[in-house]
Amino acid sequence: MKNQRIITVLPYNPEWPHLFQNEKNLLKNVLGEQAITIEHIGSTSVVGLSAKPIIDILIEVKNLHAVDALNEALALVGYKAKGENGIEGRRYFQKGGLERTHHLHIFEPEHEHAYHHRVFRDLLRSDPDIAEQYSEIKLNAVKQCDNNMQTYMALKNDFIETQLVRAKHKLKKG
Repeated sequence: MKNQRIITVLPYNPEWPHLFQNEKNLLKNVLGEQAITIEHIGSTSVVGLSAKPIIDILIEVKNLHAVDALNEALALVGYKAKGENGIEGRRYFQKGGLERTHHLHIFEPEHEHAYHHRVFRDLLRSDPDIAEQYSEIKLNAVKQCDNNMQTYMALKNDFIETQLVRAKHKLKKG
């Protein structure tokens, strides 16, 4: 039995948007009127981009504390609550254990981290050169990280931060 998560980055899979849509429908039922938006984010949301085969989902809700009351309902559909998991004002959930399939990032509207997720996703969708650079960085990070998620994330962080600053500056200029 495996007790360590294996980090893999795979070529783009055209099934990823369908997997997101199926999960979105499931989550709408669980979250009910609390859900304001449910969006596909992360690398699996960018056509053609290599990615860890995990569907990242950004959800904005009316009240974050009301989501806490839904932890049991989310557990019944496979999601394990992880609290803020390092980001204040977020509720984070994982599905699939070591064979992770989905991540939920739940925020109230106007949260800075939700904005960053959208800006980075939209940048990758709109700039194939940056998306290709990001694919290469991720593939190299997997080779270097020895299945350590903190190392994997650190190896990508400078690129992500640089591109976020650039994209936000571009948005401000209009």
